[in-house]
Amino acid sequence: MVKQNDSLHLSENMPTKLQSTDRGQSSIMFAMKDQQKGEEINSIRLHKRRRRFIIKKSPILISMNSSILNLPTLKSEDRNNKKWKSLYQIQRERKRIMRETCSKYKSNNRRIITPYHVSRIFVEDKYRVLYCEVPKAGCSNWKRVLMVLNGLASSTKDIQHNTVHYGNYLKRLDGFDHKGIYHRLNTYTKMLFIREPFEKLVSAFRDKFEHPNNYYHPVFGKAIISRYRVNATKEALRTGSGVKFKEFIQYLLDVHRPVGMDIHWDHVNRLCSPCLIDYDFVGKFESMEEDANFFLHLIGAPQNLTFPKFKDRHSNEERTTTKITQQYFAQLSPSQRQRSYDFYYMDYLMFNYSKPFEDLY
Repeated sequence: MVKQNDSLHLSENMPTKLQSTDRGQSSIMFAMKDQQKGEEINSIRLHKRRRRFIIKKSPILISMNSSILNLPTLKSEDRNNKKWKSLYQIQRERKRIMRETCSKYKSNNRRIITPYHVSRIFVEDKYRVLYCEVPKAGCSNWKRVLMVLNGLASSTKDIQHNTVHYGNYLKRLDGFDHKGIYHRLNTYTKMLFIREPFEKLVSAFRDKFEHPNNYYHPVFGKAIISRYRVNATKEALRTGSGVKFKEFIQYLLDVHRPVGMDIHWDHVNRLCSPCLIDYDFVGKFESMEEDANFFLHLIGAPQNLTFPKFKDRHSNEERTTTKITQQYFAQLSPSQRQRSYDFYYMDYLMFNYSKPFEDLY
């Protein structure tokens, strides 16, 4: 365990700066500690507490521009393949837009990696992959793929939903010590998959509030109905069921929310910190099959492993589409639609999504 007053020193074979062809050589200070609390906390809780990062007098400097690998190079036999070349250029363009957005709107070049920044990142050591989980953007199936890559299952079809999300078979990056985090951030292929923000939001609402849910109804539903519904029934206040989309948006846009944010509708910019951690591969839900299988090809995954097409939950229900999304947002006033767009503005900008409604500015 690292004490707060001890400085962290670089080992002789640990570089202080890594070269990148994709961004200026901005650095961040990277250090860690176990969060300290009062003497009343017993040793078991101390042992279980996750490592924490703090600024040190002698910090570790890490260039977070990109991993050494950057975007994996196309194999020689793929360079004349029009499909692979096209997908490769799409990746370069996505990364360019993301970098330029970060340069324009994010001012600090020197930053600190905290547990928050890497807590959503899952680790697959065999193929050296870091995956930042973005809910409602294919995350369940991506976890299945990582489990197969890691040898935990022979097929994605064999892995149930609860095993994926509650089995704790996949390692998170914040569970490693500082050397392990340093090494993986700078040598593994870092990737994330994103989705059109409004569509992702509607998908989350349908999943969490239009189906029975023992967590979201009592925790979020009750608070939302209590705050925003006039003349709510006792039954609605008791169960938290039946939240309307307009009420959900009122909660989302309220600076004094009665209950906090949730990863299912938080910004990708906050979940994955793409201005701090430069991802080598940026996939989109809208082109999931093509992007995912291109990524698997780049990392040399087994040829028989492809991204699953099945719908993980509520399989009999139609996926949330652009048309369905527009139907939900039609329930809102123009002002609410504008404020919702403003709320997700950085995600729209950073990942180059078009305005979902013509009257938005």
